[in-house]
Amino acid sequence: MDEFSAHEPLISNGGFKDLQSKNKPFKLVLVKWLLKSLMWLIFVLWVAVIFFLPSNIVRGLFLIFIQASSQHSFFGITGSVFLLFSVPILILVFLAFIYISVFPSDDFEGRNSKPPRFRLWTFPIIVDGPFGVVSAAEFIGILLFSAYVLYNIIDDSIQNQELIAREFSVTGKERSYLMIELTGLRLGSIGLFCMAFLFLPIARGSVLLRMIDIPFEHATRYHVWLGHLTMALFTLHGLCYVIAWALEGRLIEKILEWKDDEIANLPGVISLLAGLLMWVTSLHPVRKNYFELFFYTHQLYVVFIVFLAMHVGDFIFCMAAGAVFLFILDRFLRFCQSRTTVDIISAACRPCGTIELVFSKPSNLRYNALSFVFLQVRELSWLQWHPFSVSSSPLDGRYHISILIKVLGEWTAKLRDIVSANSDQLQIKKITASVEGPYGHESPYHLMYENLILVAGGIGISPFLAILSDIINRINERRPCLPKNVLIVWAVKKSKELSLISAVNAQSIHSSFSDKLQLDIQAYVTQESVPPLEEGKLHDISSISSFSVINGRNMSCLVGTGNNMWSGMYVVVSTLGLVAIYSLLRVYYIKPFHVSTRWYLGLLFVLMMVAAVTILGGIVVLLWHWAEKRNLKHDESVKIGNEKIDLSLSSDAKVHSKTEGSNLVKLLATRYGCRPDFQEIFNSFSDRVGHVDVGVIVCGPPSLQSTVAKECRSQNIKGKWNHPVFHFNSHSFDL
Repeated sequence: MDEFSAHEPLISNGGFKDLQSKNKPFKLVLVKWLLKSLMWLIFVLWVAVIFFLPSNIVRGLFLIFIQASSQHSFFGITGSVFLLFSVPILILVFLAFIYISVFPSDDFEGRNSKPPRFRLWTFPIIVDGPFGVVSAAEFIGILLFSAYVLYNIIDDSIQNQELIAREFSVTGKERSYLMIELTGLRLGSIGLFCMAFLFLPIARGSVLLRMIDIPFEHATRYHVWLGHLTMALFTLHGLCYVIAWALEGRLIEKILEWKDDEIANLPGVISLLAGLLMWVTSLHPVRKNYFELFFYTHQLYVVFIVFLAMHVGDFIFCMAAGAVFLFILDRFLRFCQSRTTVDIISAACRPCGTIELVFSKPSNLRYNALSFVFLQVRELSWLQWHPFSVSSSPLDGRYHISILIKVLGEWTAKLRDIVSANSDQLQIKKITASVEGPYGHESPYHLMYENLILVAGGIGISPFLAILSDIINRINERRPCLPKNVLIVWAVKKSKELSLISAVNAQSIHSSFSDKLQLDIQAYVTQESVPPLEEGKLHDISSISSFSVINGRNMSCLVGTGNNMWSGMYVVVSTLGLVAIYSLLRVYYIKPFHVSTRWYLGLLFVLMMVAAVTILGGIVVLLWHWAEKRNLKHDESVKIGNEKIDLSLSSDAKVHSKTEGSNLVKLLATRYGCRPDFQEIFNSFSDRVGHVDVGVIVCGPPSLQSTVAKECRSQNIKGKWNHPVFHFNSHSFDL
């Protein structure tokens, strides 16, 4: 292993050495282009089949394929449907592992060498409304999904009328009842195809999200949008049948119906009720005010999936089984990682109402400055998990990672009380935590632009402290680092929050720092009109109450965004295991005993997916765990022999270092009783940098994101030839 490889702030196994090679071999470029083209081709064909399936041509070809493959295939009609609708996604996953392993990330220096231009992912189109800030690429996706649903509904309505006229000799009321039921059937099939996309963005360590560099906190928005659409379709699907059955006078009879050779109605009712409960509690007012209710009811997804499979049967469920299988893979790996308890090795309560926690981690657990983790504290709850941005740079230390937590609710208040109580006692009681992650951008977004504007609201400064520390460390260590001009705009309610700037390790800043990085930090205190009398003590960290725990247990490396070799092997073995288990069941159970009950086969298929992941995939995870334990023993020997690698950046160390952060305090320009005027700020920045790409990252409440996005859009639409192109990106969780 290379000497500096453990310091590289990449989630993937690759490093910046791969990115520095400007003259890549032609064969490597060709392979990269062919691999990416193949993945796009598979994805477009898969989407096209789903989109145009209602048309007569595609439906005819689909029926011919199903008939031919089911007659000559060992796996029957279930295997044919799985091959057509689920296998393409699994193939994309296999190719994505190859892609990110061979090409760890794009050349960020090469990106910057291109002339300034708009990008679909970073150009905000909609800045207000139910969807929040929507980029051009997201807007295109919304239009495509809307077109898909409308096209299917209209086409299905026409086909339903033709089908009734051709196949059924009914008139009057019976024709109306049949039309309602057929409409419900079509809406259910559309919802099932939407569900094929619903589970893709919710897999936190998804290799597909890593390949296109969409972090999980962005992908959750797509899951929310798709969830609303899917549940609306399923609700209309059930409502159509309820209305038809009620008009026919058979409502209770049909709801309780559970047939073996046809669609089982009662499992569908149970699945729909579970989905409705999840849907209602996930609405923003409920989620915001009753988060625990939302969290606990969302665990009903198990009931939703299992009874849905029993409702439609195995071969219809296979239309969405690929995405569900990938979610099960991710969920099991997260479960294995979260079983490892991590002692919080250092904790501190800052005067501004913020808690800083430092965890011990293995040196090969990689992350970047825009990563985040999910935290569970066993002393507070065994079920609750909360996301927090990482506040330390990977270059701050090989064996630790830190986060900042703002005390806002009951859970964080209890955590503050525990930390404060421990800091006042001689006998320290350990705080036992479990950590999932880190997750986030596959490539360090903040290193892709020479010019950066970082806009933070309150505790939203946390990831930017990691970015700032990362840039400073890279400059001092002469590592590749594009940012040369960084503007931080920070809005806080009270001036005491400004003490968070001391969380940045600025001891290593030397006199030549200003020659390599133009750093401007503008702070706006909105609820104080004049500086407080104790302004000189705002950045004093001597009043921090803290404690330390020696020999903290490390975080687990069993994370989907970790070792590509083990992650890929886990997915491949689990997938092949699913095929093997299904083959054995068909040979020794389904065919010999003539099992044909649809609801039972649907349940059996879900159990096979779970068994493939937990048994065969679990063997890979166990071997992965043993391999990481060997690496951990090596880490411990290195730590003992090399005392300079320690927790010098932990809260406890910062308490005894009053000079730390002093250079950054001098750069802090504070304004009281006002909010940032982003038009003036962006105009001033534009005049200074000229026609270049400017990366804008916002971390704060939705109102702040909308305001900055609106200004980015306004500046870009102006289209002045000598003004920069602003690329909007947000870094905020809204679960």
